[in-house]
Amino acid sequence: MWRFGRGGKWNVRLSCREDNDGALSIQILPFGFFWRAKSCRAFERGMLSSFTMRVMWGNYTRTIRPKVCRMAILTFCSIAIAFGQSRAIGFEEGKPFSSGYVAGNTLYVAGQEGPDANGKLAGLDITQQTTNAIASIEKIVQKAGFKMSDIVSVTVYITDLNDVPKMNDVYKKLMPNPKPARATVQVAGLIGGAKIEIAAIAVKQ
Repeated sequence: MWRFGRGGKWNVRLSCREDNDGALSIQILPFGFFWRAKSCRAFERGMLSSFTMRVMWGNYTRTIRPKVCRMAILTFCSIAIAFGQSRAIGFEEGKPFSSGYVAGNTLYVAGQEGPDANGKLAGLDITQQTTNAIASIEKIVQKAGFKMSDIVSVTVYITDLNDVPKMNDVYKKLMPNPKPARATVQVAGLIGGAKIEIAAIAVKQ
């Protein structure tokens, strides 16, 4: 029996056992859903004081049983860890936002503009600003422990649609294949007079 939780706010108990009929039972308390599979064909559903999953394997060997039990435990723990992981990336006191935010296995990257090393945008064309914006995204992605290939969605905010072809030339070179889903939106203006701002969402594979 394994217990998770503290302080009386929540208490999850996970137990695995072998029944007399050779079935493997997994209980996660407290939940009220009952699911039972017999020979992977017939299903019976009912309400109990716990969540019980019964998998009928028939005459499976002693070697398989502990492996199945360990898989169930690891799966449960992985889900608990994934949902419990939440942290800000690049947050500084006084700023109204974080550069990125990790929630479970998903990273949300705030919109990145493309200033130079001194934080200046003046004199930079769309090619340079796009290059710098994608470089900023890459830094945040790596700092969060993700990869650029984990990016699944991108939103591009651009002030001049005539700049889209040049932006695309840079974007296609710097973003790995397969390219993520993307929306490109024309806006009236961006902070600091930027020509482009790019936001992204990454999901760890």
